[in-house]
Amino acid sequence: MFERSRRKIVAAIMSILACLWIGTLCVIYTSSYIEVSKRNQRMLDQYVTQYSLKPLMMDDGMKPKPDRKDHRWEDDRAYQLSTFYSVAISYDNEVLMIHNNETAEYDEDELIELAFDLLQSHHTTGTKNHLIYRMVDKEGYTLIAFMDNTIMQQSMTTLFRYTLIFGGCALIALFFLAAYLAKRIVRPLEESYKKQKQFISDAGHELKTPVSVIGANADLLNREIGENQWLANIRYENERMGILVTQLLELARTEQVTPQMERLDFSHLIYGETLPFESVAYEKGCVLNCNLTNDIFIVGNSNQLKQLVSILLDNAIANSTSGKEVSLILSKEKNHAKLSVINEGQEIPVQQRKQLFERFYRTDQVRNGEDKHYGLGLAIAKAIVISHNGKIDVLCKDGIIEFVVSLPLHQFN
Repeated sequence: MFERSRRKIVAAIMSILACLWIGTLCVIYTSSYIEVSKRNQRMLDQYVTQYSLKPLMMDDGMKPKPDRKDHRWEDDRAYQLSTFYSVAISYDNEVLMIHNNETAEYDEDELIELAFDLLQSHHTTGTKNHLIYRMVDKEGYTLIAFMDNTIMQQSMTTLFRYTLIFGGCALIALFFLAAYLAKRIVRPLEESYKKQKQFISDAGHELKTPVSVIGANADLLNREIGENQWLANIRYENERMGILVTQLLELARTEQVTPQMERLDFSHLIYGETLPFESVAYEKGCVLNCNLTNDIFIVGNSNQLKQLVSILLDNAIANSTSGKEVSLILSKEKNHAKLSVINEGQEIPVQQRKQLFERFYRTDQVRNGEDKHYGLGLAIAKAIVISHNGKIDVLCKDGIIEFVVSLPLHQFN
């Protein structure tokens, strides 16, 4: 139980950290990409603005030089180091000028082909083949300008990769920290639970002796004075106390002691345990129907499994509507034995179903124990199922109440 709680705490912490990491990564990458893209677009716009077919505005006869008075370019070194291409095309589709660097990856034919493709597409701006482009009308001709975007894309890829690696390493380190914190968080609860179980065990043992003494003295007194109303009340309440103490000790033993396991014919065990309950169901005005699949073998403790079946049948019969059927079904489901105990009765509210297996919990909220049920039976049943590595649950629909137990089948070697 506490191990599952620790896992849930670790999962919750890691989910929050993973969401924060992914969100941070997206924000950093997206904002950086947008900022660099806008910067490159501004440099390309500057190139287009400064461009002229006349070489008067050219730096070294090749690249238009930005105006240093332009406040957008406080540092024009990035502009000077960037790689630009351009193709000037007349309105008659005649190539007027091609701007291409000697060390560029694109030759003039590739640039011309790319320029005419963009001219036909009528897209004035965008990205193509690792190039961002801008197409403008320059009063007499059309200019298609390009800027190499390879370095930016490589930089963004490097940023993403290293952020991913660093974040992954950080998450691994935080996982161990979360596991440590979860252990520290659950430890007080675990210690409190152990003390509670120990208290129940100690209280049960301490109460067992006085209950036995009271019972013995009441029997002796009954022999001397005969039937007496006050003595009958003492004996009745002492009997109830004895049942409660027995259940407390049984719960403590089930939770604290590892049972001795052996290979069992679960079908045969259930069949033998249901026989005495046929008369109990008859007295309640119910009919007990059993549908058992034969040769279902599991590894378990015979006494505890018998007690499990008894608890579920006793609970179903006690809470069944008079004149209705109580069904017990045993079947195979994948690698598990599935035991279902079904009865018709008052539907259990959803908010109460998870509390059914808690100690001393009763759906009718009556604590007088007149029916000799103290809310410990289902708690004992759950403890037995957990000790056998199984699961127990309750299903309710249209007045049909079904307790379902799933236990692992014995695997033959």
